[in-house]
Amino acid sequence: MPASSYAFYEDAAQFKKPFLPVPLTHQLTKLFGGNGVDRREVLALAGIDERNFPVTEADQIAQQLDAVMLDEVEVGYSMGGGSDIEDYPVVRQIPFSRQWLASLTDAPASKLYVARGDGDSMQPTLLDGDIVIIDRSQKTIRSQDRVWAVSYGGFGMIKRVRALPDGSLQINSDNPAVSPIHAADGEAFLIGRVVAIVRRI
Repeated sequence: MPASSYAFYEDAAQFKKPFLPVPLTHQLTKLFGGNGVDRREVLALAGIDERNFPVTEADQIAQQLDAVMLDEVEVGYSMGGGSDIEDYPVVRQIPFSRQWLASLTDAPASKLYVARGDGDSMQPTLLDGDIVIIDRSQKTIRSQDRVWAVSYGGFGMIKRVRALPDGSLQINSDNPAVSPIHAADGEAFLIGRVVAIVRRI
């Protein structure tokens, strides 16, 4: 884990949630477990009891409504290399209907993340503040010009991606005023495919 990631979660001025993200806490159980720390104590940092059931009020409500809580990540700010979703900080959790998510993708909820549009580079497809759902189980381009969460130069972005014959990627914005980016092999990483956009009207 990069030192900046660890520091982010310890800084009360940056991370203001009462519980740590569940995926991070499961990582920590492996680290601390080898040093004699009880797994139950570590899981409690995410609001999980000793039987591994969520005890937070939000999770209880989600279960009653047959919804799942998806982590919202700040893709514009990387805590590490920026090549995977776990390099980006979790800012909150948002409930979504389990049945509705199943209509979007076959991926389990643990592979789904939420992010928000930032700026106007993807207008009119994606507006500033729109919510996108990212399926990180999909990391291979099978259809050209789909919308992806992609990392380029360590920065996360939501863009339309085209695979080129030489193995490189062309990262396109829907806003014609924004020039395409050509990313040679190893310069860009697919974090996951955007399977839905949620917008307030």
